[in-house]
Amino acid sequence: MSDGAVVVKTRKFKKNPLLSRRQMIIDIIHPGRANVPRSELQEVVGGMYKADPKLVILFGFQTKFGGGKTTGFALIYDNKESLIKFEPKYRLIRNGTIDKKETSRKAIKEAKNKKKKIRGTGASIAKHKAKRAAGDD
Repeated sequence: MSDGAVVVKTRKFKKNPLLSRRQMIIDIIHPGRANVPRSELQEVVGGMYKADPKLVILFGFQTKFGGGKTTGFALIYDNKESLIKFEPKYRLIRNGTIDKKETSRKAIKEAKNKKKKIRGTGASIAKHKAKRAAGDD
């Protein structure tokens, strides 16, 4: 094997029709390389299973001691709607599917403290107004 060669093997493959995805553990053998970029792995796994690389989610990678082998988890969603519906927000942001909404720390704290002062039926209305005010900044 040359320095750039990467071997990707899958195991424990499972179809999950309730979440409309395929899930598996992937083993990456990469001798002579420290690690393999996630984008490159998305292309390889997407090609192996005839899927769009944007619908491939990779996470939980552990490099074995001494290097050369990495193990992680892969999810391949059937469509973008199910990807957005079932994936945690932080993984969608990491994957580049959605953009992170930037809100200031001060605005979040002001909305929280305003919410604490209101009781009863007006709480949900005030929460909605506070959320909109934080979003407008």
